[in-house]
Amino acid sequence: MEFFYVMMPIAGIKIFWPGLIILGIGVGIIGGFFGMGGAWMVTPGLNILGFPMAFAIGTDIAHMAGKSLISTMRHGKFGNVDYKLGMIMLVGTVVGFEVGAQMVMWLERIGQVEKYVRILYLILLTLIAWMVFADVAKKKRKEKELAAKGLEADKLATGIEWHKTMHKIKIPPMIHFKEAQIYCSAWLPILVSFLTGWLAGILGIGGGLIRMPALIYFIGCPTHVAVGTDLFEVMISGLYGTATYTYKGRTELVAAMIMLVGAAIGAQVGTVATKYIKGYGIRIAFGLAVCGCAISILLKMMAKWFPAYGGAFDGSATALILGLVAAMSLYIGIRMIIGAKAEVAAKKAARVSVA
Repeated sequence: MEFFYVMMPIAGIKIFWPGLIILGIGVGIIGGFFGMGGAWMVTPGLNILGFPMAFAIGTDIAHMAGKSLISTMRHGKFGNVDYKLGMIMLVGTVVGFEVGAQMVMWLERIGQVEKYVRILYLILLTLIAWMVFADVAKKKRKEKELAAKGLEADKLATGIEWHKTMHKIKIPPMIHFKEAQIYCSAWLPILVSFLTGWLAGILGIGGGLIRMPALIYFIGCPTHVAVGTDLFEVMISGLYGTATYTYKGRTELVAAMIMLVGAAIGAQVGTVATKYIKGYGIRIAFGLAVCGCAISILLKMMAKWFPAYGGAFDGSATALILGLVAAMSLYIGIRMIIGAKAEVAAKKAARVSVA
C-alpha cells in the first residue's frame, strides 16, 4: 500500500495520490461546468485526505489557477465571458482576497484556523444551498401561475430577483455590460467582488462558490454568462492567491501539479457541457453538490467530537467527497454526450432536408 502514498516535501506528510487524481479530474469537470475553480470541494477534500487546513487552502488555490485559465479560454469561444464586468470586479477581488489571506495567517498563529474555517464553510454552504433551492421552487411556482393563465414564462427570468432591487442603486458611474445584458452602477460589482474576494482568501477558494450565485442573484447575469465571467475572475484571483500563499510558505506544488494534470482534461469536458445544459439544470446540480460537500465537512468535524468513532467518520467523509466528485462528473459527462449526439443528429437531419 506504500506505493499509493507520496511524500509532500513542504508540508512533510504522506498523501494518498490516487485521491489527488480523482479530485483533479472530477473537479476539473465540475469547475468547468459550474463556472468556478471547484475549490469549495477541493479545500475540504485536501483537508480530509490529510493536509493541514492552511496547506489545503494554498495548494488548492495553486491548482485552481491553472485549471481556470483553460476553462476561461473555452468559455470565451462560446461568448460566455463578459470581460468588462470581470475586469471591474478584479479591483474588489484582489483587495478582499488579501484581507482574507491575512486573517487565515492570524487564525493559524492562534491555532484556530481548522475550527473557524470549517464552521464558516458549513454556514456558507448551507446558505447557498438554501438560496439555490428557494430560487428553483419560486421559479416553478411562477411558471405554474403563468401556465394557469395561458402565458409562457420568460426563459431568462429567475425565481429570486434581488438584482432588480440592486439595480435601483444609481450611483455613478453607470455602465452597460453587453454580454451580461445588464446596466448598473459600477460600484455594485466592485462591492460584490470585494465580499467574495474576502471569503475566497479565508476559505481558499477562487470565490466561484459565492461569486457565481452573486452574479446571478445580485448582479443579474444569465446563468451561462455568470459561469464564464466567474471563471475569468477565478483565474485572476487564483493567480494572485497562488503568489501570496506561496510567499507565505503554504503551497504544496507537488500536489497541485498532480491534480492539475487531471483537471486540465476535466475542464474541457465541463466547459463543453454548458453548451447542452443551461439555466436551472446547472443550478439544481450545483445545489446538490453544495449539500454533499457540507455533509462531508460535518462528518470530518464529528470525527473530532466523537474520537471513539473517529475512523468511521473520517472514512465516511473521504468516501463522500470523492464519491460526490465522481458522481457529479459522471452526470455532467453523460449529459454532454447526450446533448452532442442530439446536435449531430439535428445537423444531419437539416442537411438531408436541404438536399
